[in-house]
Formats: sequence, C-alpha cells, structure tokens
Amino acid sequence: MESSFSEYLQSNAQISDNELLQLQSHIRTRTVGKGEFLLRKGEVCKHSFFVESGLLRSYSIDKDGKVHIIQFAPENWFVSDRGSIYFNEPSSFFIDAVEATQVVMLDEAFVITASQISLSFRQYNEQILQNHIRHMQNRINLLLGASAEERYLDFINLYPDLTLRVPQWMIASYLGITPESLSRVRKALAKQNFEP
Repeated sequence: MESSFSEYLQSNAQISDNELLQLQSHIRTRTVGKGEFLLRKGEVCKHSFFVESGLLRSYSIDKDGKVHIIQFAPENWFVSDRGSIYFNEPSSFFIDAVEATQVVMLDEAFVITASQISLSFRQYNEQILQNHIRHMQNRINLLLGASAEERYLDFINLYPDLTLRVPQWMIASYLGITPESLSRVRKALAKQNFEP
C-alpha cells in the first residue's frame, strides 16, 4: 500500500508498517474527474476524503444560486461534511473536483479500526479535528470582521499555491467578496510590490 496517504499516516500519525497492513482493507482509492461530485446536497456523507493528487472544494449554493466555497482541499488535505457523517443527516454541502483528483475514501470503519490499533492515530485524529475547528473559527472571524485584503492574505497563507490553480471567481467566493473586489485587492497589493 505505497501511496502518499500511507506516507502521510506514517509521518503524521506514526502508524507502523504492521498497522498499515491491518488497515489496508478499509482504505479505498478513487479517481475523480474534473467537475465530478463526491457529495451532493441532500446526501448523507459517508466518507472523509484525503487528496493524494488534485484539488477538491466543499461549497453550498444559496436560494439565489450563488456559490459559497467553504473549503479547498489540495494534496495532503482532508475534506468531508463532519456534521453529516457524525449525525447521519443530509448534507447541506457539495464536494466536487476542481481538477482531476486521486482521493482516498475513509469511512467510519477505517477510523474505528485505526483508533483501536493505534494510540498515536487516536491522538493525531483528535489533533486534526481540533485544528479543523480552529481554522473554521478563524475563517468565521475573518468573514465577519476582516477587510477583503486581510481575507485574501489569509487565503494565500493557508493555500499558497492555489492562486495559480483556481479561477478568480472561486477565490472570491471563498473570500465572500465579488470577483471585481478581488481584482481591486490584487491591484492594490501589486502596487505595494506584493507577490503571492
């Protein structure tokens, strides 16, 4: 099971080769074409998705048809609808591929088995959950009170390579601003000799 996911588990969660063998039957990979959905609004989310290569996004669509991007997931990131998984309720979100993407699909059986056989996995899983909550709280705070420029600079810090991989309208959607506002922010930063 040589993959970036197994390397990720070994380096971040200190999973041993023997533990990886025990988990192999719970790990399923899938190739997703650009624009293909892994989750649609109204479905119950059954997996967390680890991105081995490519790029996913999680988003909602409001009653006026406007897209609100919640999260991007580039290589070595996880994305899911945790509320839908945990509470077994229909999702309010979509998850689709911005680029052709290789994902590892992790279900509840994987998490239960990994937690039973590895204390270090349990601790790491708790850490990434808390880190996700921290990032979401920071994101809410930025959307409520930060300027468009501050939000854009935070985006670049969080996703340093995405400005060249996603269209401007997607970045604007993530930031909660119009593409025109994003263009103004970029021009203002360029005048300050800022380069992402």
